[in-house]
Amino acid sequence: MKICIIGGGGAIGGYLAVQLARSGNDVTVVARGATLEAIQKNGLKLITDEHPEGLTAQVKIVDKVVDAGVQDLVILAMKAHQVSPIAHFLPNIIGPETVVIPMQNGIPFWYFQRHGGEFENRVVETVDPNGTIMKTIDPKQVIGCVVYPAAVTVAPGVIKHVEGTRFPIGELDGSTTPRAQQISETFIAAGFKSPILENIRSEIWLKLWGNMTFNPISALTHATLIEICQHPLARELAYDMMVEARDVAHRLGITFRLGIEKRIEGAEKVGRHKTSMLQDVEAGRGLEVDALLGAVIELGSIVGIPTPRLKAVYALTALLGQSIDDAQAGLALVRPGNQH
Repeated sequence: MKICIIGGGGAIGGYLAVQLARSGNDVTVVARGATLEAIQKNGLKLITDEHPEGLTAQVKIVDKVVDAGVQDLVILAMKAHQVSPIAHFLPNIIGPETVVIPMQNGIPFWYFQRHGGEFENRVVETVDPNGTIMKTIDPKQVIGCVVYPAAVTVAPGVIKHVEGTRFPIGELDGSTTPRAQQISETFIAAGFKSPILENIRSEIWLKLWGNMTFNPISALTHATLIEICQHPLARELAYDMMVEARDVAHRLGITFRLGIEKRIEGAEKVGRHKTSMLQDVEAGRGLEVDALLGAVIELGSIVGIPTPRLKAVYALTALLGQSIDDAQAGLALVRPGNQH
């Protein structure tokens, strides 16, 4: 397949790009700055447990979306707040048969597209202000995806895979189509687990359940997953936030295949892991708070479900993100033995 990965120099995008290119696909990566220069010079490199020396893939590299040309598949591998600014460039690479797979965490901009029922085609303003993205991408060309792997960028153009290979996908209307089967097979051939799900939104909520609680709590407290889960008050807050989200999801017809305690126990077993949002706080990067919390609060407002705890945590995390942006600096606790 001819595949363009926007954000392909980042952790997940780079992981996808190397694996897809090495399995025989024609992969184009959109990147800028030091990442662009590194990939032009050395190719895109992926470090894994099986290949600590790194696997290198020669991919096409461009710094402008419009230079990529029309693709079979466009993967949006950036954070939710980064999609809208590039949306108006996308028609240049999307043909009549092109499939678009957004890979953002949280509630996606397409949530109510091909949804059916009373909320069909409603805009989720928190992640798609003024419906900019919805106006740009035909929902018939979108396939949903949930990203489970963890990866980190260790240097420009160098990605390290941490864990996981699962990228479940699903048509927005729940159907099983030849194009979904083709993409699933392409991902599987590249070494990923990519089942086709009948209800991709339920899977989105299941992952979001953890992200929308543990990410902001860890960002505010600088605690790891096990520390949050073993602190009685923090665990209670996480539980109550999940209850609010569950009630919103249920009102939208979503069921969870796990209970809240099981979800929290799963997070606890991960151990002393820093969430991605805590890593962003320490590095001084923008926080992905709107898609994870703001959009859930918006959905709660739409369906008439109160979300007071989510609103409180959202307010604090949004303010933290603003402070980081204003200071253009990160914030980290210096633990014993880590002084430099």
